[in-house]
Amino acid sequence: MPFDVGFARQAIVLMAGSRWWLLPLLPLAWPIFVRVLFMFNGETIEPEATQGTLIGIPLAALAIFLGIRVIAGEIDDGSLEVSYTVPGGIQKLWFAKLGASLAILIGAEALLAIAALVLFHTYPPGVLYGALQASVFYLVLSTAFGALFRGEAAAAMATGVVLAFNGMITDMGDNQIVISPFYNPFALAADPNTILSSGEILARTLQNRIGIVLVMAGILALAFMRANRRERMLE
Repeated sequence: MPFDVGFARQAIVLMAGSRWWLLPLLPLAWPIFVRVLFMFNGETIEPEATQGTLIGIPLAALAIFLGIRVIAGEIDDGSLEVSYTVPGGIQKLWFAKLGASLAILIGAEALLAIAALVLFHTYPPGVLYGALQASVFYLVLSTAFGALFRGEAAAAMATGVVLAFNGMITDMGDNQIVISPFYNPFALAADPNTILSSGEILARTLQNRIGIVLVMAGILALAFMRANRRERMLE
């Protein structure tokens, strides 16, 4: 099925309103805030930490907002029953929303990448994929929680709990765990205390990248299975 740009645009308007194009600009407030904060306390940030600290955090927050709007937004807006009548199936609408959300995330990441360069320093280009991977994971997860809990507030809180737990087990990015969406091989390689060789780091990186994609596919499949139970969703 070819991607329908016009349909995707209509879908994103339903999610975020006619001024949806402002969404990629909102995360820029974060690196500006961090820069001002560091100016006062004299702290610095390592280039490899750009993935999580400067780009990943605001991008994940935007992803959660977009994710809870995919399915739960229709429930809260009272438009879910109408959406089930979309020609081509309701999955077409959901995929259009997810596709448009991904485009917004990519645009936001491009702006954040430029802001990080201007306000801070250069960094490994590979951190951009890591930040995007984490944001897409939370986009999918919040979409699934929206279908499970049938409400934006509950979906946002559940996703926030997972995000907080992720930060806790990784010590806010200082501990690189293979199963984490925020896994950062550049931080691991730059750690003077690491005992891993470059080959072992590469192997872990491949496990993470492939594993997260498979997990996201599974979560999305379960979310759509749940959301396709029309009678249950409309109760």
